[in-house]
Amino acid sequence: ELFSAIADRANHLDQFIQGYASFSKLPAPRLAQHSWEAFFAGLSGQYAFTQYGQMTGQTFVADRAQLEQAMINLLKNAADAAPDSTPEVHLQRLPDGWRIDVMDNGPGMSPAVLENALVPFYSTKRHGTGLGLALTREIIEAHGGRIRLHNRPQAGLCVSLFLAQTDVSNASHSSIPE
Repeated sequence: ELFSAIADRANHLDQFIQGYASFSKLPAPRLAQHSWEAFFAGLSGQYAFTQYGQMTGQTFVADRAQLEQAMINLLKNAADAAPDSTPEVHLQRLPDGWRIDVMDNGPGMSPAVLENALVPFYSTKRHGTGLGLALTREIIEAHGGRIRLHNRPQAGLCVSLFLAQTDVSNASHSSIPE
């Protein structure tokens, strides 16, 4: 039992150090044009979620790997908050960009937790590092966007990502939509 506890603690510290290293060395986004349909298809292979919104033929400009990491963080949190339900992802076209809402049916967050949730190393989870939401914020802000968290009226949490529509000609590297 003692060795199991030590192994768990060592694993937690290793994850923390790896997360800290990733957080402290976030490279500048390598922007390219991507298809929303292909992006969400790739995510669905990693986490179960129900998606809403018209994606067919729609493209966005971002660093796909970074945006994928941000979404994985949010989907993991949503799945942890309500293990018996499937998170929802809503994509909405705005006049000047995109809004992605990731919603769960968990207990939501207290006002104190909502206030600190995006602060690096703040976690309410026993084995949490407090880096997932902070890294997501860093990624979204590096893309010129913003993140907002709020409790849903019926139950659960909604994390909203706002991404500005970037012209592909401004991207450091462009590609054909997938």
